[in-house]
Amino acid sequence: MTQSNYRPTLAIKLASMQPKEAADASALAGFAGNNAEVAIANNLLLQPGEPGEMLVQLENLSSRPLQWRLEIEGDFPLNWCSWQQEEAEEIAPNQKVDRSLSFQVPEDYFEAQYALDSGRDRLKINYETQIYVYAEAETQRQLVAYRVFNLCVRPSSSYLNYLPGIYREVDFIGRFLTIFEQAFDPAVQTIDVLWAYLDPLTAPEALLPFLAHWVAWPIDRRWDIKHQRRLIRNAVELYRWHGTRRGLRFYLHLYTGLPLDEELPEAEKHISIEEIFTHGFVMGKTLIGRDSMLGGGRPFHFIVRLRPEPGKQIDERLVRDIIEREKPAFCTYDLLIP
Repeated sequence: MTQSNYRPTLAIKLASMQPKEAADASALAGFAGNNAEVAIANNLLLQPGEPGEMLVQLENLSSRPLQWRLEIEGDFPLNWCSWQQEEAEEIAPNQKVDRSLSFQVPEDYFEAQYALDSGRDRLKINYETQIYVYAEAETQRQLVAYRVFNLCVRPSSSYLNYLPGIYREVDFIGRFLTIFEQAFDPAVQTIDVLWAYLDPLTAPEALLPFLAHWVAWPIDRRWDIKHQRRLIRNAVELYRWHGTRRGLRFYLHLYTGLPLDEELPEAEKHISIEEIFTHGFVMGKTLIGRDSMLGGGRPFHFIVRLRPEPGKQIDERLVRDIIEREKPAFCTYDLLIP
């Protein structure tokens, strides 16, 4: 039987599951290194790290059932394709079946050491793929269908979205714009999230000394990074209430994490600051030892009581440093931590 008399019993059609973004077919065929004048259709555009699918439709044109097996070859790494067929499948006469071929290029394809190898003239970005469909019977195996398509590996580019449609169809323009996108995109992304770099809670750790200097806040290495971020962010608030009961309670709140309990009486708060003797002799309703005194006393003296949760440890030395920093120089105090 000669080739001119051969009549295929199986028809095969290919359809890319991605929109056609990679350029006109003739250009892609040329980049792939094909010597044929005829362009290869149904090219599959692949972006590193993103899955791609090629839909294969088989149609049995004969009047008998057909046992078929599909095999894939090409000059691409075989681990890019996940197609596996354990045994031959049957297709009835005049029946169509669809199969999906999945491909995925490594995410670091353009940054891997292989891509940076200076020993090659250029990085291969187009691969030729052959699909063979065999008909199997007892001891015979016959090739009944054959198709070729290209795997076109391209970096993702958002700059193409700003071009007219006619320019998006030119493969060279897309790859050329990617050079500028990869050069400028880090700066653009930084500008988009600049607020996060200026917020001590989200800024990189290396930027914290700059933010602290910005608000003239001294970095104390005894504080962990979490507490330093909170202090730098609230530095202006601490400056505003420096030397007051409110400022001291807020500072202790930032360190200990204890609630401020604004709605509770002073004696029941987790962070309590009491001035025991505010007046000397008072006429009228008063409580001795609470808001008045008899005889001598300690002026400008207050008591700090911390009531942490059971099992929580508080560094007393650090708490005293906080009090010394916040209180007026002429005041004295007592610190009580259960």
